[in-house]
Amino acid sequence: TSLTMAVARLRSATAAAAARLQPALAGRRRLGTAAAAEAPEAVVGAGSARWEPMGAREYYDYRRAIYGDITHKAILVDAAGTLLAPTEPMAQVYRTVGEKYGVKYSEDEILMRYRQAYAQPWGRSRLRYVDDGRPFWQHIVSSSTGCSDLQYFEELYHYYTTEKAWRLIDPDAKYVFEALRRAGVRTAVVSNFDTRLRPLLQALNCDHWFDAVAVSAEVAAEKPNPTIFLKACELLDVKPEEAVHIGDDRRNDLWGARDAGCDAWLWGSDVHSFKEQTWHLGVAFRCRCSW
Repeated sequence: TSLTMAVARLRSATAAAAARLQPALAGRRRLGTAAAAEAPEAVVGAGSARWEPMGAREYYDYRRAIYGDITHKAILVDAAGTLLAPTEPMAQVYRTVGEKYGVKYSEDEILMRYRQAYAQPWGRSRLRYVDDGRPFWQHIVSSSTGCSDLQYFEELYHYYTTEKAWRLIDPDAKYVFEALRRAGVRTAVVSNFDTRLRPLLQALNCDHWFDAVAVSAEVAAEKPNPTIFLKACELLDVKPEEAVHIGDDRRNDLWGARDAGCDAWLWGSDVHSFKEQTWHLGVAFRCRCSW
């Protein structure tokens, strides 16, 4: 497939570039890729020296050494935690809705059990989110609350499909994405999510900000797998090195996007708003955007 060929070409180009750049990069911190993070030596190297991921500026310099100066043509954005956030804490919602179904755990207990359940491997599929994600979320809700009542689960599941459950994190997002699209910059959401994401974006009236949506449940690949980023670039008709991804998760967003060959910046660390992100990359993508 075209995606498989793209991954193979990317790996080959990266290996060649790394070999050419090795003398120039001697003594600098290694690139923080997902593959490197899984290796024990990526955490503690010789002499117990800690190896750290590159910062935003170092990584930008590294990419310039490979690709030269790039005019970005596309912006990719994570959904939950970057574009969107819950209007109320999850544990509070689980507890409040669950009272009439006999849920006795406190919010702190629900949060602890939720984190434990979410961190465990999902044995029924290689993907957490398959189609509407119901089996996975039923497991999470019952593990978090001790309640397996199907009606309770359906009430929670439906709630998180509505605009009442979510808010836009950046109040200027509307103006930024509309300006980017007017300027010809391609935009896409790249998210580990089930099939509720599209109707949710519609309910929040922000679906028209984006040219494409790459959802893990539809692509059959979850971040940090580079396949989902490559699919987004394919949908936007841009090369990976012409796109920049913004997300709040270091492993899934930063390392995953960089493994795919895209630029990537960490939300809440490298940048704190979408407007800052565009200017951070150079004169609003060199497109003379105005907000």
